[in-house]
Amino acid sequence: MQTHGRDHSLPAPITKVIDAFASLPGIGPKTASRLTYYLLRSPDEMTQFLAEALSELKENTRFCSTCFNITETDPCAICANDRREKEFLMVVEEPLDLVAMERTGSYHGRYHVLHGAIRPVEGIGPDDLKIKELVERVNSENILEVIIATNPSTEGEATAFTIQRYLANTGVKMTRLARGLPTGGDLEIVDSLTLMKALQGRQEMS
Repeated sequence: MQTHGRDHSLPAPITKVIDAFASLPGIGPKTASRLTYYLLRSPDEMTQFLAEALSELKENTRFCSTCFNITETDPCAICANDRREKEFLMVVEEPLDLVAMERTGSYHGRYHVLHGAIRPVEGIGPDDLKIKELVERVNSENILEVIIATNPSTEGEATAFTIQRYLANTGVKMTRLARGLPTGGDLEIVDSLTLMKALQGRQEMS
């Protein structure tokens, strides 16, 4: 793990925790330091609770073998729900995008989680995502419409068109969420009303 300017005046356990926090996305060295000192001053019960929660996060979760959502059981609750509309399949980049869509209460189909988007600069291509698994699902399941709900960003658009190319010979209907979504944003931070309108106004990809 990369360190962030280790301060040798601090005890090693403190700098180790600071480095661990700073390695997380969206957390800089200052925030990492504040979190570390907050935990240091907190009761032992809080740090123990955090440690146990992190341990259980890795031990008790897995990927659904059908849709690749994060779950405690396989298949996940959505895939195992016979009341979901099996002819609709929504493709999202991350599990948090699935959570955001579920909050709208307006979609009752199933999902396919890619676990990322195509980013050539970072060396992430179609083979690094769950695109081949998506093609297999479309070919083997009775799916009438694939709703591509990748983020409205450059990477999301590239991923959407790549999926369209991979599914071109399957004959399945492909639609894209409406353009009411803010360009460059992530689905997980879009409000439920905007997401619902984007779903209702989805357009077929040509």
